[in-house]
Amino acid sequence: MVSPVTATSSGGRSFFAGFWSSARRRKSIGVPSDGSDHSGGLVRGLGLLDLILLGIGASIGAGIFVVTGTVARDAGPGVTVSFALAGAACVLNAFCYAELSSRFPAVVGGAYLYTYTAFNELTAFLVFTQLMLDYHIAAASIARSLASYFVSLLELFPFFKGHFPSWIGHGGIEFFGGIVSINILAPILLVILTVILCCGVKESSAVNSFMTATKVVIVIIVIFTGAFEVDVSNWSPFAPNGFKAIVTGATVVFFSYVGFDAVANSAEESKKPQRDLPIGILASLLVCAMLYVGVCLVITGMVPYKILGEEAPLAEAFTAKGLKFVTVLISIGAVAGLTTTLLVGLYVQSRLYLGLARDGLLPAIFSKVHLVRHTPIHSQVWVGIVASIMAGLFNVRQLSHILSVGTLTGYSVVSACVITLRWKDTVTNQVSQKCITSRSEGTICLVAIAFCGFIAGLCYRFNASIILMIFAIIIAILGASALQFRQDYADPPGFSCPAVPVIPIVSVFFNMFLFAQLHEEAWYRFIIVSLIAIVMYASYGQYHANPVSSEHSHAYHGIPSSEAA
Repeated sequence: MVSPVTATSSGGRSFFAGFWSSARRRKSIGVPSDGSDHSGGLVRGLGLLDLILLGIGASIGAGIFVVTGTVARDAGPGVTVSFALAGAACVLNAFCYAELSSRFPAVVGGAYLYTYTAFNELTAFLVFTQLMLDYHIAAASIARSLASYFVSLLELFPFFKGHFPSWIGHGGIEFFGGIVSINILAPILLVILTVILCCGVKESSAVNSFMTATKVVIVIIVIFTGAFEVDVSNWSPFAPNGFKAIVTGATVVFFSYVGFDAVANSAEESKKPQRDLPIGILASLLVCAMLYVGVCLVITGMVPYKILGEEAPLAEAFTAKGLKFVTVLISIGAVAGLTTTLLVGLYVQSRLYLGLARDGLLPAIFSKVHLVRHTPIHSQVWVGIVASIMAGLFNVRQLSHILSVGTLTGYSVVSACVITLRWKDTVTNQVSQKCITSRSEGTICLVAIAFCGFIAGLCYRFNASIILMIFAIIIAILGASALQFRQDYADPPGFSCPAVPVIPIVSVFFNMFLFAQLHEEAWYRFIIVSLIAIVMYASYGQYHANPVSSEHSHAYHGIPSSEAA
């Protein structure tokens, strides 16, 4: 007879053994796809221009009219260099996304999908939860901002001015010390956008294309109009607070370029994913960088950087020059920008839910696609409901300081995925004296580089000893050298990220450097959400996950690994 203690101990070992085995599973890699399938009921209706506008729509919101000026107050005219540096850093991430998007052309998933194939099931689920919390909070926060800007636009007309109570658009009625903040317009706007997205990808893409084109045209008009009011003497001194202020500004504006995952998640609805996705990712980034730099040059040339306001610096600059009609265009551009950012954000969330539900990590209801509209109705409605509740009842903009955790997590892991998926089959190259495999050694090096990037970021942020920062950089260089000379790399099909593994390594290091610049509460959020995600996976995901699905045709390009899943 087995004693209860022995049975409990055996059961505990069995649970942890099963958990560890499930957590290490990786999604299988299939044959190349020409992008002609209609997997899961989604239709391929997005062309190259649609993808570029999708990336621009996800990246440029009202911030182009605000962040450019607020950062300029510290960096001076050097804010132009801040945006250029941030754009250059984002190019590293964009190269990584571009390669993987051409390798995984068949289905939705983005960073989650890449991580599932390159690393393991649990890491992929952790990436999803971090990204999804960012998306949920951002959607509710943007909806509130959109409601406020929309009311402000209406109040430009004398008939509407002063007739909107706070609970409709501006802020909200607060209860329980501000914990609850009622806003009516934000949920209404979310419902409208959710209905548009449920109608079909062609309809939502048409709306996004129109609003994004409107926004871009307005930004171009603002740039050209302001160019005639520029006084070059305002650009001197160019960096009044030194180069460090410019670098700090780059860490702030880095998050103005966040359209990669949106384009990558549209893979299943792209007409020619292998060709168009890399172009869409890189082209949208280039357009965004040019627009940001153009606005920076104009705003710092029109008025001295010291007198720029915090709430609406660009509008104030044009008002100071007697060009009040431009402020109307700025208001319209802000509404259009926030609308596209919100629309694309809701779109990406539903596709991520769809991808995880197909793999069994979420309930199957999220994987259902409408037979006529060809959209994941249940996922889209769920995303809209969550955002509407958060935007209607809570002032989520106060949580903005814990955002960007998911973005940097996704960027870092995607860059690492490029390296791991390039590794050749090393089964025949194993040395008997080795204690660990080449893959494990490479993974340890990647983790060490990420950790060193975080330590270097902490040293920079808190002005710690330069010796510690140099030591962290040296360790990272040693890890990079091991990845460069002790691993064999193969050339992937489709678009190829240049200078692998150097570019992905620099990307991982810099992303973690930026992670160290986030608010301390963002670090706590990362740990807490990760723990919650592990519990969710242990209680549901590990029992229902199906990495190799027979129902949906998952066609991936990849290089065999030396380890079994």
